[in-house]
Amino acid sequence: MPSRKFADGEVVMGRWPGSVLYYEVEVTHYDDVSHLYTVKYKDGTELALKESDIRSQSSFKHRKNQSSSSSPSRKSRSRSRSRSPGRPAKGRRRSSSQSREHKEDKKKIIPETTLALPVLVKPSENNTRRYNGEPDSTERNDKSCIMEQKLKPDVEKERVPEQYSLRSRKEEKKEEIYSEKKVFETKTFEKVSPKTKDLEFGGRIGTFLLIFFLPATVLYLLLMCKQDDPSLMNFPPPLPALESLWESRVFGLYLLWFFLQALFYLLPIGKVVEGLPLSNGRKLQYRINGIYAFILTAAAIGTLLYFQFELQYLYDHFMQFAVSAAAFSMALSIYLYIRSLKAPEEELAPGGNSGYFIYDFFTGHELNPRMGSFDLKYFCELRPGLIGWVVINLAMLLAEMKIHDQSMPSLSMILVNSFQLLYVVDALWNEEAILTTMDITHDGFGFMLAFGDLVWVPFVYSLQAYYLVGHPNAISWPVAAAITTLNCKLWYLL
Repeated sequence: MPSRKFADGEVVMGRWPGSVLYYEVEVTHYDDVSHLYTVKYKDGTELALKESDIRSQSSFKHRKNQSSSSSPSRKSRSRSRSRSPGRPAKGRRRSSSQSREHKEDKKKIIPETTLALPVLVKPSENNTRRYNGEPDSTERNDKSCIMEQKLKPDVEKERVPEQYSLRSRKEEKKEEIYSEKKVFETKTFEKVSPKTKDLEFGGRIGTFLLIFFLPATVLYLLLMCKQDDPSLMNFPPPLPALESLWESRVFGLYLLWFFLQALFYLLPIGKVVEGLPLSNGRKLQYRINGIYAFILTAAAIGTLLYFQFELQYLYDHFMQFAVSAAAFSMALSIYLYIRSLKAPEEELAPGGNSGYFIYDFFTGHELNPRMGSFDLKYFCELRPGLIGWVVINLAMLLAEMKIHDQSMPSLSMILVNSFQLLYVVDALWNEEAILTTMDITHDGFGFMLAFGDLVWVPFVYSLQAYYLVGHPNAISWPVAAAITTLNCKLWYLL
């Protein structure tokens, strides 16, 4: 390993790469691997030079005294005596004023020369006469250079680390800092959810009215079905007393039902799939186990029936269950809106980011509210309401048998339960398809979906069975066969 010749802080004469000009420089660092000296010029420029391009000041002055006409970097007198562009002709006398002009011209020539130089220069190709425009009799033939590169690839690889840049270290550091800053800005860029401009459902006024109209509609339908003559001629139905609409035990049973389905959702059964890409490029993961939750629910209901639990309780307190579900959906909607105020911009729903409180509360401000891996919107979309719909239908079937003292349910009740059960099982079996629906990809989770999933689906979709309990409708077998054929044909086509 060659020993170091110049020490840090030593003032020496360094050759400017690509020229024959030497300048006073200060050694700042030495690289033991590349054997390059980092030197600093008087103007602050830092370059990495080889040891052969550096001379001590005493040696430089001694060589200069021997021959004032020759360049300090020339080592052989056998070379042609041509001069560099910045030097006057030999023997030409100059006055002091001309000498000063020459020095100024010399300073101007240096940056012009460096601008024309390439960024990287190999030591093997660093020929002084080539840059000065002089012919070089010792220049290698291009073909021989190509042959040498082919014969000695390993030698060429060793020379590459010894290349040095003609750009100053300050410029290189600035470029590195700029490139790192650019990469950092690219990684931290996040797409902001745009503001909702096209308001639906009648805008702020329409959504405000719907918050009260939807619960009133459910209450009206249930009251009408409970009448002896549920016709429009008997509108409006008699309103019950307010205290009869609420019972704490019913609300507790509803909470038990909701959290039981949440427990089934958290069970580590079923496959995990990814949803569609969000606006920020992320893909959320969902566990597909709705059909397993349905099977576990059926087993739980079967166990209750085995121990003679009366499902008719659901029919007797049907209105109170609907009110409890509506109250829970309102409380859930308030929680969802409050937590959405702290959600990042890219997690807001495209259809619920209007800036208006009532509109965003109704349509849903946050797109995918989650508590860890528990997706609230995805869970409420199918589990409590859709499976609850089947349980309500079963309760109505048993209530019909008990109230009318029947050994078996009516044919119309069997058809209603069968076809609606088929609909629910199909939805749970193809649960993964819901990830591409508008409810998941576009709409936020607010009052509209919370009330629709938890109240509208189970208590409005089960109105047929609820109606048949108080208003039996006997049908013949041919009519039942026609209804079955029609439903099967439509099911096949869809």
